[in-house]
Amino acid sequence: MGAQPRSFLFLQGVSSPFFARLATALMQQGHRVHKVSFNAGDVSYWLPRRSNWFRQELADLPNYLNQMYAQHSITDQVVFGDRRPVHIAALEQGRLKQVRNHVFEEGYFRPNLITLEREGVNARSQLPRSPEWFMRAGQHLPVAAPLQNFNSPLFLRALHDIAYQASGVLNRILFSKYRSHLTMSPAVEYAGYLTRSRLLKRVAPANTATVQTLLAQGTPYFFVPLQLNSDWQVRDHERFHTMQLMLKHVLQSFAQQAPAHTKLVIKNHPLDTGWEHYDRVILNLVHQFALKDRVIYLEAGDLTSLVKHAQGTITLNSTVGYVALEQGCPTHCLGDPQYNLPGLTDQQDLSQFWGMPVAPEAELFARFKRVVMHTTQVYGGFYCPPSIAQAVQGSCERLTAEFSPLQHLLNLVPL
Repeated sequence: MGAQPRSFLFLQGVSSPFFARLATALMQQGHRVHKVSFNAGDVSYWLPRRSNWFRQELADLPNYLNQMYAQHSITDQVVFGDRRPVHIAALEQGRLKQVRNHVFEEGYFRPNLITLEREGVNARSQLPRSPEWFMRAGQHLPVAAPLQNFNSPLFLRALHDIAYQASGVLNRILFSKYRSHLTMSPAVEYAGYLTRSRLLKRVAPANTATVQTLLAQGTPYFFVPLQLNSDWQVRDHERFHTMQLMLKHVLQSFAQQAPAHTKLVIKNHPLDTGWEHYDRVILNLVHQFALKDRVIYLEAGDLTSLVKHAQGTITLNSTVGYVALEQGCPTHCLGDPQYNLPGLTDQQDLSQFWGMPVAPEAELFARFKRVVMHTTQVYGGFYCPPSIAQAVQGSCERLTAEFSPLQHLLNLVPL
């Protein structure tokens, strides 16, 4: 616990009891906690506590937060995700007023881990962009011990999301000016999930057999894992702000530059709603670029096996990049995630990558992972009770500490 009690302001969290449980733990340690709710889902997951309702236009949020900061002597601001419109404004206001920002996100290394960083995550992480620093800093840290696996079924996450979104029927009355960061309505999204779940049951055996045949025959292939178009890491990208745009670029380059004996394997994201119809998108691109029999599209398949045996992995900025690097697979990024470092990812143009992919340096990745695990990852999860309890315990230690683990490490190993 920090030397003095702190005053925390919670904004929007993940759709689960995590933020409420975290708030309870902080208050039990003597800290003050306040909450701003932007919609009915925020309110429902904070009950039975009362929260402050923000029902104005987004442009009014900075002034509203200034009043909250002053009234409650706010020292720290806590959010989930740093690219929701309300959080972009709030994080900037926190910086202006010397309020510490804490950002939660899904784990960089999964499962059984969540991300907690100060000021920003993913491309806005404060982790240095220096391979030499990671090599020096990593030698001061031990290899992380194996983690207990939590039984956190997908349906539990779905139930929490449904409960959160169901509260949204009251938004027109209670929060008429709220505009969701989501790209489609919950009803449309859930209908897509139901349809795709039936599709997965039907095609999974055939997809598994395709992967087994591919590996058994030793067919050389490159791998492309799809991300969600709703992911802010995709939406924020200047050039490839949809997977359709990225796919067109990759398939055209593959057709023009990749060795003729290689194939391209594309796998859909496990949480895709199915409304993007990537099978049709890819079929049209295969015809456009004359790639008949060279492209394989999968709805399902073992991710680790696919990256382990690939000639290379091409991604925008997915966390699959961590999996690929850990498996020693040459990885090319079309975006700029925090792991896009010389010595880890291939720094050539994509046109050159097909012919001579460069594998990551094993020792650099080992030290990079130690640093990322130590400075940004918290053991636990957001959904099942045991994982929430573990995540709350680890998060409290970091939220209340005067310096973050990264700050401590930078003091020990300066840039």
